[in-house]
Amino acid sequence: MSSIVYPKDAWQPLEASDAGIDPEGLAVARRWYDDAMGDKPYRVVMIRGGHMVAEWNRGIDRETRFGIASAAKSVYSNVLGILVDEGDVIPSADCEVFDYYPEFMDVPDGTGPKENRYAFPKDRAITFRQLISNTSGYMKPGEEPGTVFNYQTYGMNVLTHAMAKAHGMYDIADPEGSPGFKELIEQKIAHWLGVDWTYSLRNFDLHAEARLPIYGYYCSIETNAHDFARLGWMWRQGGRWGDVQVVPEAWLAESTRTNPDILAHCPESEWCYGYGFWSNDHGVLWPDLPRDAYSACGTGGHFCSVFPSQDLVIVQNPGRYARMANGENDRASRSFLELVLNAIR
Repeated sequence: MSSIVYPKDAWQPLEASDAGIDPEGLAVARRWYDDAMGDKPYRVVMIRGGHMVAEWNRGIDRETRFGIASAAKSVYSNVLGILVDEGDVIPSADCEVFDYYPEFMDVPDGTGPKENRYAFPKDRAITFRQLISNTSGYMKPGEEPGTVFNYQTYGMNVLTHAMAKAHGMYDIADPEGSPGFKELIEQKIAHWLGVDWTYSLRNFDLHAEARLPIYGYYCSIETNAHDFARLGWMWRQGGRWGDVQVVPEAWLAESTRTNPDILAHCPESEWCYGYGFWSNDHGVLWPDLPRDAYSACGTGGHFCSVFPSQDLVIVQNPGRYARMANGENDRASRSFLELVLNAIR
């Protein structure tokens, strides 16, 4: 591991040409990005070989932190894998959540997020693995746990509350006063990476009877692009940072491949989600890009995309957030990623 470069206080810059990237090809990628963003501000950081080979800031200060929205789900996945590996509280991702957070079932009709959305008897069997893979069917009528891929925030909130409560850090009677899941993120991940993240609790604007303390209060992570890139570089190294195996390597490898339940029960068009990560292992996410690639993706253009075989991490914080002609989300701007990878010599 001694040959792998990890940044200390700051990333060390390296000319793109010295990192095996054609500067002209990279310039083409930047022109595309400028055109695609119009007059909107953006930040892009690229890491190769442990060095910063590109940093584009337009209209945003380098140090400004932004909430990365659903890209935080990839961090949630990391924490779950760490806790399971430790084994003293949650010994398996297949443990039923009810045993740790029974409150998540106390959502009767009329108290869910919308009409006909509440805790059904089937939800009693939901596991941690199903929550992190968005296959839990939580509060979804007719969706048996482990059979349907349905991207949702509420199930992720239940996941983080269950992990935090299992460690004495979450109380539905005082969600804002509890230490919360952020303490696990700090202890298990942020501490080792040396990142300066801040956190906040977010909720959708729901009706007065909604039981937000049970399924609300999303744990937002706010970061700048440099610290977001540290997270990506840790993933690139199989969950390792320096001499510390932060995230179990086997768990990370499993997390960044399509979930077996999705492969077994869902159409091929959905074969692109693992445990909190969007995965390209079946070429569905980015058909013309490497199959070992994956990404943490958040609304508003917050992406940390990892290309292991190219030793490359690309962060957009914020960046382009758009939909393709068929209405699907253009995750991490596929055309832009293709231009960058085409510039690698």
